[in-house]
Amino acid sequence: MKNCIFCKIIAGEIPSLKIYEDELVLAFMDIAPINYGHVLVIPKEHHTSVATIPENTAGRMFLVGSRIGVAMRRGLDADGFNLHLSDGTVAGQVVMHAHLHIVPRWTDDGFHWNWRQLQYESDTQRAEIQEKIKGKFQLKRDDEELALNEEITEGGERHD
Repeated sequence: MKNCIFCKIIAGEIPSLKIYEDELVLAFMDIAPINYGHVLVIPKEHHTSVATIPENTAGRMFLVGSRIGVAMRRGLDADGFNLHLSDGTVAGQVVMHAHLHIVPRWTDDGFHWNWRQLQYESDTQRAEIQEKIKGKFQLKRDDEELALNEEITEGGERHD
């Protein structure tokens, strides 16, 4: 994708500090880290949403991400790590090329995700929401999901 910063990194048009690369994914240092050592893992094929990434590539992203997390524990003496993926601008996705963040964590790093914890009004409300999700769940991707990626990739406004 010509205007995608991550596609330009993959193509070698923009330099990056690579951690890992294979035929499916590229892992490199984030230029604006949450904590020092923050790494991004991206699919080499352009996908705006994790929902359209082929299973073998998505699995590779998480495998590489978890192994980088282990390397962070060992190499940076990190106490832990976060794997974080935002899908869509409302979820906090800034670059419209799917990417997995691996953030090294230390007990005293001062970073907090700021997640809230709501309470359901009732067990009935929770069950109704469960049914809405279950009723639409499909393990296999459908044409609507694949078309959304094509729409965004082919010049839709949601792409960088």
